[in-house]
Amino acid sequence: MTRLPEYRFAGRTAVLTGAASGIGEQLAYGLALRGSDLVLIDVDEDRLNPVAERIRSAHPALRVETIVADLSDRAAVESVAARVLTEHPAIGLLVNNAGIALGGRFDQVSVEQFEKVMNVNFRAPMLLTHALLPALTATPGGHLINVSSLFGLIAPPGQTAYSASKFALRGLSESLRGELADRGVGVTTVHPGGIRTRIAESALVGSHVPEEEIEPNRKVFAALLSYPADKAAEQILRAVAKRKARLLIASSAKAPDLLARLLPVGHARIVRALTTASVSRGARPARSVVRR
Repeated sequence: MTRLPEYRFAGRTAVLTGAASGIGEQLAYGLALRGSDLVLIDVDEDRLNPVAERIRSAHPALRVETIVADLSDRAAVESVAARVLTEHPAIGLLVNNAGIALGGRFDQVSVEQFEKVMNVNFRAPMLLTHALLPALTATPGGHLINVSSLFGLIAPPGQTAYSASKFALRGLSESLRGELADRGVGVTTVHPGGIRTRIAESALVGSHVPEEEIEPNRKVFAALLSYPADKAAEQILRAVAKRKARLLIASSAKAPDLLARLLPVGHARIVRALTTASVSRGARPARSVVRR
């Protein structure tokens, strides 16, 4: 495979989805610090605009654009791609970071909910990458970042939609890496562990999940999110500079990955046991409240 030189951030345009909070917000700050012009995309306009204003204030020489779009809507994704292509016939970096979670067993989530997760987490990155490939390859040295997940490495119970979407994104990324190397474009697949973001509070809940299970499960999920988003973003940008193929962030991603490699089949039983135990511990206080 072609060995690519280090990625050069300064003077290039970076297109970033999910830029209004969490890892995406921190990536935006890090990219600006490295001299990249920015196209920031998110569904949450109220959070996106302040991020852009902070960057404009700190880096007045940079061009910072915002696009508000719902990436679960195919027409909206295609409109975003068309706008970016029109205004930026050449881009240096595409970061597919936007994501949404969904809690509940497969029989507890609706088909519509499952599809929404797949649309945001997989279809939108696929569509954007496909549409923006001409801009990404217009000049040598471009790069693509796809943010998968710990659940693109292992697939615990209760995460069928999220795991399916993140495994799909991982597969797309790994195949693209081989295809794009000879065209001068690098690809990094990112697998964050428990990063401190808003994903727990913004997660969808399966339409058939019992009401008394929702808050305990959400609290358990939120408690696992402890790694600082700014540290995660810095690791991602360093990995891009070095053209790394894959980046695992935090021990909560590295340990399960090692377990899955050592026990390709058996690790599923361990993950299931740990998941069940965590949920049970989180649910006990809620049941005692109900009994009162």
